[in-house]
Amino acid sequence: MERSEELKPFSREHHHGLLLCWKIRTGISNGVSFDRIKKYTDWFYTAFLAPHFEAEEKYVLSILGKDDPMVKKVLSNRRRLKKLFLGNKKPPEIALSLLEEELERHIRFEERQLFQHIQEVATEEQLQKIREFHKEQEFTENTEDVFWE
Repeated sequence: MERSEELKPFSREHHHGLLLCWKIRTGISNGVSFDRIKKYTDWFYTAFLAPHFEAEEKYVLSILGKDDPMVKKVLSNRRRLKKLFLGNKKPPEIALSLLEEELERHIRFEERQLFQHIQEVATEEQLQKIREFHKEQEFTENTEDVFWE
């Protein structure tokens, strides 16, 4: 899919989220303890994903407005993801599998549907605001425990 220059930084950030999904799947299939995986997902959420969500809400979702059905879906997905990252009461093997599935589904929705729609309706002024204020979030890997290797 052709992505506008203004949204490409967000798409590149999504790549790190998809890698997280892969790391979770790999860790689970290799029998890595759920505590080790959870420690990494906690770090990822705090260091990378929460700031990414905040920037998307400020610069991308605001283009459509809070009453837009796609925005409502994104925000609902994020509430579920936050619960899976931070406050899940399910057994860890279930919570991590759900987290991985929900996060991948969320990213795919944004990439395939939401961003396409944004590109169709955004004004030049709105795109300019993204260009001016959003800089791609630098990702520095947490190598404390590379359980996926």
